[in-house]
Amino acid sequence: MSKKLVAFFDMQFITSSISTMLVLLLLGLVVFFLMAANNLSVYVRENIAVSILISDDMKEAEITRFQKELNGFPYIKKTTYISKAQALKEQTEAMGTDPAEFLGHNPFTASIEVSLNADYANADSIAWIKDEILSHKHILEVNYPQDLLDAVNKNIQKISIVLLVLAALLTLISFALINNTIRLAIYSKRFLIHTMKLVGASWNFIRRPFLIRNIWVGVLAAAMANALLTAMAYLLVRYEPDLLAVITPSVILVVMTSVFVFGIIITTFCALISINKYLRMKVSDLYSK
Repeated sequence: MSKKLVAFFDMQFITSSISTMLVLLLLGLVVFFLMAANNLSVYVRENIAVSILISDDMKEAEITRFQKELNGFPYIKKTTYISKAQALKEQTEAMGTDPAEFLGHNPFTASIEVSLNADYANADSIAWIKDEILSHKHILEVNYPQDLLDAVNKNIQKISIVLLVLAALLTLISFALINNTIRLAIYSKRFLIHTMKLVGASWNFIRRPFLIRNIWVGVLAAAMANALLTAMAYLLVRYEPDLLAVITPSVILVVMTSVFVFGIIITTFCALISINKYLRMKVSDLYSK
């Protein structure tokens, strides 16, 4: 049994696994950046504040009811009430002086800071949300950083397109590299394949050990790539804990699953193509690639 294992996990197997692992690592990095970029775009859009300025004649009880009403809307993620006194305190700390001292009154108004759900953080959605909120008689203004919002959405769109194109190109390159690695490994066994054909072995019988071997290549390569990707994510989060909002457990799970599934599918498919090529090959062609 040990001799069979040694024969199975030989140097060629290890070399193929490492080569495949490097390609899967690159592919996993692209998937990782795609998922992280998506989470980053959601995080940024959901942290763009929309400020609702409230009239002074609106009572505290009415403000509380209005805030609860806002929290019930599907497009609102969360709300934060800022009273006149709190607004004055924050501005005094920011400016280093108290405006109320030389004006004789508090010049600020109470407000509700609103964070929208990411799907609604765009110019079109905010336009009708603003109109809906302004329909309330005690609302003075609805302010939001239009330029920042447009810039964020535009840049996110550009980055997404670049990453998708990169992912498509890398998938093709990955297929070519893994296919070449597996083809060379099977090429070294072409005379053995021909000998098995001569003694009457069926094509399925000949295919089986090659497919099983390359499935294990895919499994081992994916496991090594996933270990490196997980370690990288852990180090990033440990270095900057705020990245937990972007590098979530779901991102790691999707990346690991993608690498594992792609590793098995691509190695199996490439092995099937290569083995079929040598099964169809005539004896006169065995000395060429």
